[in-house]
Amino acid sequence: QVQLVESGGGLVQAGGSLRLSCAGSGRTFSSYSMGWFRQTPGKEREFVAGISWNGGATYYTDSVKGRFTISRDNAKNMMYLQMNSLKPEDTAIYYCAGTTVYSVTYYTSDYRYWGQGTQVTVSS
Repeated sequence: QVQLVESGGGLVQAGGSLRLSCAGSGRTFSSYSMGWFRQTPGKEREFVAGISWNGGATYYTDSVKGRFTISRDNAKNMMYLQMNSLKPEDTAIYYCAGTTVYSVTYYTSDYRYWGQGTQVTVSS
């Protein structure tokens, strides 16, 4: 069992930066591939970035490549999303999630553990 708690969201101007954190509990945190998703009202939750259990592989949706960086520190049971050059279209609730699938996956249904979400708002 893994419990996840996000933090670091907030209001930022376009072009600014934010760093989201995801704190995990449980001894098996380092066993899971992890991901960041986001959701806006009326839309489905979408994959943003994913990272393998040991941090050796990372994947990003096209719209954030070159601007966002996902990382993790298994010794601290933490995962991060550094978001630079933020755009108004990045405004959403951001969720961290853990999957028991061995490889990084962008399918929402593959993720078993979810945090409560943190709001990111980018003003123009």
